[in-house]
Amino acid sequence: MVSRRVGQFIEATGISYYAFENSIGASRGAISKAVKDEKSIGSNVLEKIITQYPQLNPNWLLTGFGDMLLPESELPTGVTTFRLKTDVTVESQKIPLYNLEAVAGIVPLFGSANTMKPDDFISVPHLPKCDGAVYVTGDSMRPILNSGDIVMYKILDDIKNSIFFGEMYLLGLDMGGDEYITVKYIHRSEETDHIKLVSENPKHQPKDVPMQSIRALALVKGSIRINSMF
Repeated sequence: MVSRRVGQFIEATGISYYAFENSIGASRGAISKAVKDEKSIGSNVLEKIITQYPQLNPNWLLTGFGDMLLPESELPTGVTTFRLKTDVTVESQKIPLYNLEAVAGIVPLFGSANTMKPDDFISVPHLPKCDGAVYVTGDSMRPILNSGDIVMYKILDDIKNSIFFGEMYLLGLDMGGDEYITVKYIHRSEETDHIKLVSENPKHQPKDVPMQSIRALALVKGSIRINSMF
Protein backbone atom coordinates (compact mmCIF):
# COMPACT_ATOMS: atom_id res chain seq x y z
CA MET A 1 0.00 0.00 0.00
CA VAL A 2 1.46 3.35 -1.11
CA SER A 3 0.04 5.23 1.87
CA ARG A 4 1.81 2.84 4.26
CA ARG A 5 5.13 3.50 2.50
CA VAL A 6 4.53 7.25 2.71
CA GLY A 7 4.12 6.78 6.46
CA GLN A 8 7.33 4.75 6.62
CA PHE A 9 9.20 7.52 4.79
CA ILE A 10 7.87 10.20 7.15
CA GLU A 11 8.78 8.11 10.19
CA ALA A 12 12.26 7.31 8.83
CA THR A 13 13.12 10.94 8.11
CA GLY A 14 11.95 12.08 11.54
CA ILE A 15 9.75 14.97 10.37
CA SER A 16 6.23 15.47 11.67
CA TYR A 17 3.11 14.76 9.62
CA TYR A 18 2.19 18.42 9.99
CA ALA A 19 5.53 19.53 8.52
CA PHE A 20 5.27 16.96 5.73
CA GLU A 21 1.72 18.00 4.81
CA ASN A 22 2.72 21.66 4.88
CA SER A 23 5.75 21.03 2.66
CA ILE A 24 3.62 19.53 -0.14
CA GLY A 25 0.71 21.93 0.24
CA ALA A 26 -1.71 19.32 1.61
CA SER A 27 -4.40 20.15 4.14
CA ARG A 28 -3.65 19.39 7.78
CA GLY A 29 -4.39 15.75 8.61
CA ALA A 30 -4.82 14.67 4.98
CA ILE A 31 -1.71 12.49 4.84
CA SER A 32 -1.81 11.27 8.44
CA LYS A 33 -5.41 10.12 7.99
CA ALA A 34 -4.62 8.36 4.70
CA VAL A 35 -1.69 6.55 6.35
CA LYS A 36 -3.68 5.62 9.46
CA ASP A 37 -6.70 4.35 7.50
CA GLU A 38 -4.51 2.90 4.69
CA LYS A 39 -6.45 4.84 2.08
CA SER A 40 -5.20 5.63 -1.40
CA ILE A 41 -3.31 8.85 -2.08
CA GLY A 42 -4.08 10.71 -5.30
CA SER A 43 -1.57 10.79 -8.15
CA ASN A 44 -1.35 14.58 -7.96
CA VAL A 45 -0.33 14.37 -4.29
CA LEU A 46 2.22 11.63 -5.03
CA GLU A 47 3.70 13.83 -7.75
CA LYS A 48 4.08 16.67 -5.23
CA ILE A 49 5.78 14.29 -2.77
CA ILE A 50 8.27 13.07 -5.36
CA THR A 51 8.96 16.66 -6.48
CA GLN A 52 9.43 17.95 -2.94
CA TYR A 53 11.56 14.97 -1.86
CA PRO A 54 13.74 14.03 -4.86
CA GLN A 55 15.82 11.73 -2.64
CA LEU A 56 12.78 9.44 -2.31
CA ASN A 57 12.90 6.48 -4.70
CA PRO A 58 9.68 6.67 -6.84
CA ASN A 59 9.88 2.96 -7.67
CA TRP A 60 9.96 2.05 -3.97
CA LEU A 61 7.14 4.45 -3.21
CA LEU A 62 4.84 3.03 -5.90
CA THR A 63 5.78 -0.66 -5.86
CA GLY A 64 7.68 -1.35 -2.65
CA PHE A 65 10.69 -2.69 -4.57
CA GLY A 66 14.19 -1.32 -4.15
CA ASP A 67 15.56 1.03 -1.48
CA MET A 68 13.62 3.88 0.08
CA LEU A 69 16.21 6.48 -0.95
CA LEU A 70 17.95 6.90 -4.28
CA PRO A 71 21.74 6.52 -4.35
CA GLU A 72 23.63 9.82 -4.62
CA SER A 73 24.68 8.94 -8.19
CA GLU A 74 21.03 9.03 -9.29
CA LEU A 75 20.04 12.26 -7.58
CA PRO A 76 19.23 15.34 -9.68
CA THR A 77 21.99 17.95 -9.99
CA GLY A 78 22.27 20.08 -6.87
CA VAL A 79 20.40 17.64 -4.63
CA THR A 80 22.22 15.90 -1.81
CA THR A 81 20.93 12.95 0.15
CA PHE A 82 19.86 13.17 3.78
CA ARG A 83 20.22 10.68 6.58
CA LEU A 84 17.29 8.77 7.94
CA LYS A 85 16.24 9.29 11.54
CA THR A 86 17.53 5.84 12.37
CA ASP A 87 20.95 6.86 11.06
CA VAL A 88 21.42 9.94 13.22
CA THR A 89 20.45 8.84 16.71
CA VAL A 90 23.43 8.67 19.02
CA GLU A 91 23.53 6.26 21.94
CA SER A 92 25.50 8.70 24.08
CA GLN A 93 26.66 12.24 23.38
CA LYS A 94 27.65 15.29 25.40
CA ILE A 95 25.74 18.32 24.12
CA PRO A 96 27.35 21.66 25.04
CA LEU A 97 25.01 24.08 26.85
CA TYR A 98 25.72 27.73 26.05
CA ASN A 99 24.77 31.00 27.71
CA LEU A 100 23.56 33.29 24.90
CA GLU A 101 24.34 36.42 26.91
CA ALA A 102 27.94 35.29 27.29
CA VAL A 103 28.42 34.50 23.60
CA ALA A 104 26.58 37.63 22.34
CA GLY A 105 24.06 35.81 20.13
CA ILE A 106 23.72 32.69 18.02
CA VAL A 107 25.39 34.12 14.89
CA PRO A 108 28.84 34.22 16.53
CA LEU A 109 28.01 31.03 18.45
CA PHE A 110 27.20 29.05 15.31
CA GLY A 111 30.23 30.48 13.53
CA SER A 112 32.76 29.50 16.18
CA ALA A 113 31.09 26.92 18.41
CA ASN A 114 34.26 24.83 18.49
CA THR A 115 36.12 27.62 20.29
CA MET A 116 33.28 28.72 22.59
CA LYS A 117 33.40 27.49 26.17
CA PRO A 118 30.04 25.97 27.21
CA ASP A 119 28.55 26.47 30.67
CA ASP A 120 27.91 22.75 30.97
CA PHE A 121 27.13 19.58 29.03
CA ILE A 122 23.87 17.65 28.59
CA SER A 123 23.64 13.92 27.97
CA VAL A 124 20.42 12.46 26.54
CA PRO A 125 20.55 8.83 25.33
CA HIS A 126 19.48 8.08 21.75
CA LEU A 127 18.90 11.72 20.81
CA PRO A 128 19.64 12.71 17.19
CA LYS A 129 23.03 14.37 16.77
CA CYS A 130 22.95 17.89 18.20
CA ASP A 131 25.42 20.77 17.95
CA GLY A 132 24.45 22.52 21.15
CA ALA A 133 21.79 23.67 23.58
CA VAL A 134 20.58 27.06 24.86
CA TYR A 135 18.01 28.39 27.31
CA VAL A 136 14.69 29.69 25.99
CA THR A 137 13.38 33.13 26.96
CA GLY A 138 9.90 34.57 26.47
CA ASP A 139 6.47 32.98 26.30
CA SER A 140 5.77 32.81 22.55
CA MET A 141 6.02 28.99 22.46
CA ARG A 142 4.03 28.26 25.62
CA PRO A 143 2.87 25.73 26.67
CA ILE A 144 5.31 23.62 24.62
CA LEU A 145 8.27 25.72 25.78
CA ASN A 146 8.44 27.94 28.85
CA SER A 147 11.00 30.60 29.63
CA GLY A 148 13.99 28.81 31.19
CA ASP A 149 13.51 25.57 29.26
CA ILE A 150 16.46 24.21 27.30
CA VAL A 151 16.33 23.48 23.58
CA MET A 152 18.86 21.27 21.83
CA TYR A 153 19.57 22.09 18.20
CA LYS A 154 21.27 21.05 14.97
CA ILE A 155 22.84 23.90 12.97
CA LEU A 156 21.70 24.22 9.34
CA ASP A 157 24.28 25.80 7.05
CA ASP A 158 22.20 25.81 3.84
CA ILE A 159 19.41 28.03 5.17
CA LYS A 160 17.35 28.37 2.00
CA ASN A 161 17.21 24.65 1.15
CA SER A 162 17.17 23.09 4.63
CA ILE A 163 13.77 24.18 5.92
CA PHE A 164 11.05 21.60 6.58
CA PHE A 165 8.00 23.82 6.82
CA GLY A 166 6.01 23.27 10.00
CA GLU A 167 8.98 22.26 12.16
CA MET A 168 10.39 24.22 15.11
CA TYR A 169 13.58 26.24 14.65
CA LEU A 170 16.00 28.41 16.58
CA LEU A 171 16.64 31.53 14.50
CA GLY A 172 18.92 34.52 14.55
CA LEU A 173 17.31 37.36 12.55
CA ASP A 174 18.77 40.66 11.38
CA MET A 175 16.22 43.24 12.51
CA GLY A 176 17.50 46.68 11.55
CA GLY A 177 21.10 45.79 12.26
CA ASP A 178 20.36 44.04 15.59
CA GLU A 179 20.17 40.29 16.10
CA TYR A 180 16.78 39.00 17.21
CA ILE A 181 16.89 35.47 18.64
CA THR A 182 13.71 33.43 18.69
CA VAL A 183 12.29 29.92 18.64
CA LYS A 184 9.38 29.56 16.21
CA TYR A 185 7.63 27.25 13.79
CA ILE A 186 8.48 28.12 10.19
CA HIS A 187 5.60 28.04 7.71
CA ARG A 188 5.35 28.98 4.06
CA SER A 189 4.63 32.64 3.39
CA GLU A 190 2.40 34.02 0.68
CA GLU A 191 5.02 36.72 0.12
CA THR A 192 7.86 35.94 -2.30
CA ASP A 193 11.21 35.12 -0.66
CA HIS A 194 9.67 35.31 2.81
CA ILE A 195 8.90 32.82 5.57
CA LYS A 196 6.14 32.95 8.16
CA LEU A 197 7.17 32.67 11.81
CA VAL A 198 4.42 31.09 13.90
CA SER A 199 4.18 30.87 17.69
CA GLU A 200 2.48 28.20 19.78
CA ASN A 201 1.05 30.88 22.07
CA PRO A 202 -2.04 32.31 20.28
CA LYS A 203 -1.38 35.72 21.86
CA HIS A 204 1.59 36.10 19.49
CA GLN A 205 0.57 36.80 15.90
CA PRO A 206 2.37 35.14 12.94
CA LYS A 207 4.95 37.35 11.25
CA ASP A 208 6.34 37.24 7.70
CA VAL A 209 10.06 37.99 7.46
CA PRO A 210 12.42 38.05 4.44
CA MET A 211 14.55 34.95 3.93
CA GLN A 212 17.59 37.19 3.66
CA SER A 213 17.08 38.42 7.23
CA ILE A 214 17.90 34.94 8.60
CA ARG A 215 21.49 35.10 9.79
CA ALA A 216 21.54 31.77 11.65
CA LEU A 217 19.21 28.77 11.65
CA ALA A 218 19.03 25.54 13.63
CA LEU A 219 16.46 22.76 13.82
CA VAL A 220 15.19 22.14 17.36
CA LYS A 221 15.80 18.47 18.09
CA GLY A 222 14.55 18.29 21.64
CA SER A 223 13.82 20.22 24.82
CA ILE A 224 14.29 19.86 28.57
CA ARG A 225 12.11 21.34 31.32
CA ILE A 226 13.15 21.49 34.98
CA ASN A 227 9.97 21.37 37.07
CA SER A 228 11.56 21.81 40.48
CA MET A 229 14.94 22.83 41.87
CA PHE A 230 14.27 21.05 45.20
